[in-house]
Formats: sequence, structure tokens, C-alpha cells
Amino acid sequence: MPSDSDISRVRVLIESAARNLASVGIESSRLDAEVLMAEAAGVTREAIVTGSFGLSSALLKKFEAMVARREKREPVAYIVGHKEFYSLDFEVSPAVLIPRPETEFVVTAALDCIAGKANARVLDIGTGSGAIAIAIAVNAPTAQVTAADISADALEMASRNARRHGLEDRIELRRADCFDIFDGSAALGTFDAIVSNPPYLDDAEITALEPDVRIFEPRVALSGGAGGLRILGRIASQAGAHLEANGELIMEMAMGQAGDAVRIIEHAGLRVVDVINDFAGQMRVVRARAGGG
Repeated sequence: MPSDSDISRVRVLIESAARNLASVGIESSRLDAEVLMAEAAGVTREAIVTGSFGLSSALLKKFEAMVARREKREPVAYIVGHKEFYSLDFEVSPAVLIPRPETEFVVTAALDCIAGKANARVLDIGTGSGAIAIAIAVNAPTAQVTAADISADALEMASRNARRHGLEDRIELRRADCFDIFDGSAALGTFDAIVSNPPYLDDAEITALEPDVRIFEPRVALSGGAGGLRILGRIASQAGAHLEANGELIMEMAMGQAGDAVRIIEHAGLRVVDVINDFAGQMRVVRARAGGG
């Protein structure tokens, strides 16, 4: 049982860490301090609140090192090495973009698209950690999912996450630049749904991002070229050839991009059937359908 002095000291340590983090501009300073303490102690955040664990010199050293990293604006997810997405836990590192809540709308739309389709085939372009692909596979047990990425390091991370969730047999990993396979192996084929959270930031916007993102997250997963829609446009232009009749292209986009994204997708010959708002009411995910109905 932890002593009263341990409980009091935990609170003091968290308050001190939170002040330090706030002093470098981190708005979530208290939450971050609690998450880092929980990770260092190997307990839940609830245990942090109640102080139901004991302190040790090793724990304190680990916590101090984590806080020092966060003070340099390294994202918490990279420090602790994992992130929750769609109620699943994913390993993450600076090799991959940190999964974000807004991207869960891509998963939900994909699951709606393939509902009732036996052995549906899904392609996730720019899979990164594999979060979208794995969340779909977990929630659609008969689906076969192909996860593609331009980065070999990202694919290794996605592979570890697939193993973590017992999905090695249902997720095929391919190294590709959008639909272009790197190793000269078989083409990607056709799918009932193609999903993507493509890089969608205007290159000029990246320099103004918070250092947590600008310095630490992979630029290849952020940069969408001038205007931010270069990769979205590339995917849309080739998607029709890789979609089954009535198959859907489902893509995330940045705030304010919906009008241009819809025009690009429809110019590519697909029919936009829905634009989905995120938690903040911003148009975030576009669904477009191939010909056939």
C-alpha cells in the first residue's frame, strides 16, 4: 500500500511537471503530466488520481526523463510509444503520423460502406501505423484489408500493430506510392472500398504548425503540396480503376478543403454521395462512389 507521503508526493510531482509543461506553451500540461506519470508507473490514470501506487527511485527517474522530453515538445504518444484509436491501442513512433480522433470518421464510413458484404476487400492508402486498416479489420471480421504506404518504416510499424491485434492473416502490407507498387509485384487490383487519410496540408502551412507536429511528425505524412490537395487528387484520379461497381472512395481532408476536394473527385469520374462532419462540425470526410448504381 502506498503511504500518505507517497500520495502527497505524487500530487506535488504532477503539479510541478504540469507547471513546467505549461511554461513552454503546452495547453494540456496537467493531462500530459498525469499520462506520463501513469506510463512511468505502469498504472492507469485513475490510479494517478487516487495515488494508489508506490513511488520508487526508478519510477521517478523515468518520469523525469519523460517530462524532459515533453518539455522539448515531443508528442506524448511518441514518448509513451502508443496511442488509442477507435478504442484500440496502437504502437506509434516518429516513423508514423499519430492517429487522431477525426480520422475515426473514415473508419466508420468504411464500415458502413462494406456492411453486409461478405469478404469485402478494402485498401488503405498511406496506412502509417495501420490504425485505419486494423480498426476496419477488427470491426469487419470477414473483410480482407490491404494496407499500403510509401514508407518502409511505416509498414514495419503497421506490421507490428497487425500482429498486436492478431490480424496478420487478414491484412496484406504493400509498399506503394498511392497505387504505384514499388517492387514490381502484382498490381493492387480492385476493392469494395478505398480509404485514406492522405497528407493534406498546404506546404506553406507546415511552417506555422505547433512544434509538436512540425518538428516531430513525419513530413511525408503531412505535406499535400501547394494547396494541400496534390495527394488527394492523385488518389481520386486513379481510384475508379481500382473500385468495384458501387465501391467507394473514402478520404479525410482538411478544414476548408471540402469544396475543392469534391470538385477534384467528381472531375475524376466519381460521384460524391456524402460529406461527413467531424466532432467540431467541420467537413472532414468525403465519400464518393464508382459507377454502377
